[in-house]
Amino acid sequence: QVQLVESGGGLVQAGGSLRLSCSASGRTFSRYIMAWFRQVPGKQREFVGGISWSVGSTYYADSVRGRFTISRDNGKNTVYLQMNSLKPEDTAVYYCAGSDGILIRTTTPEYNDWGQGTQVTVSS
Repeated sequence: QVQLVESGGGLVQAGGSLRLSCSASGRTFSRYIMAWFRQVPGKQREFVGGISWSVGSTYYADSVRGRFTISRDNGKNTVYLQMNSLKPEDTAVYYCAGSDGILIRTTTPEYNDWGQGTQVTVSS
């Protein structure tokens, strides 16, 4: 059974940076997609970005493209979300998600594995 554990959330001022980590265990990840989603109360969970574990290709939502970067460390089975130029509207609970395959998907039903989430709060 896959386990995904996020860390790195916190409080930051607008314009600042945070790096989230997602540590994965429980299987081999050669054909696996990992993605970050975020959710605010009362709204649907939205796609932030994803990475293909085998190929290393990435894809981002328009709202974060150019500010957020996803990377992976194969040796540590860890994916990172580097968030720069943070805005108050980036405030949310951020979730790491995983799915079999090589194509990055952007909707929640296509992901089988989820972490517990980590809170990111950006103050103005």
